Amino acid sequence: MRLTSFTDYTLRVLMYLALNTERLATIQEIAQSYGISESHLTKVVHHLAKTGDVESVRGKGGGIRLAKPASEIRIGEIIRRAEGDAPIVECLQEGGNCRITPACKLAKILEDAFNALFARLDEYTLADLTVKPQALVRFLARDGSRIQEHSGSNR
Repeated sequence: MRLTSFTDYTLRVLMYLALNTERLATIQEIAQSYGISESHLTKVVHHLAKTGDVESVRGKGGGIRLAKPASEIRIGEIIRRAEGDAPIVECLQEGGNCRITPACKLAKILEDAFNALFARLDEYTLADLTVKPQALVRFLARDGSRIQEHSGSNR
């Protein structure tokens, strides 16, 4: 399994916001901190706002922040939503076109493996990814970013 760039960026945005709980962050500063495209992050942030993981504040001085505490954001759920609910192999989708499906064991094995993977990912929260933020903050602030180490707030 390989995660899409969209999912990678989704996790990065959430980690950045978890490190920045004291203020609103902007897409521009997040993109600059990671060295990635603002247009890609705009799509990611729109998705995160739609799913209720991020709050967006419009207008001058606006920006984004976590909509709930990092300790309540499960990594497995984030990845599932970002990747979508398409079946992992064609034979698992309704109306699949694989001739050996009735006799094949691969689909069940893959399904079990992915279920185990997501069960393991669900054991971790966003807070687990940012529990020791000093190194993350140091790397993200290389280009003069405004990122500051969080003070352990609830968000």
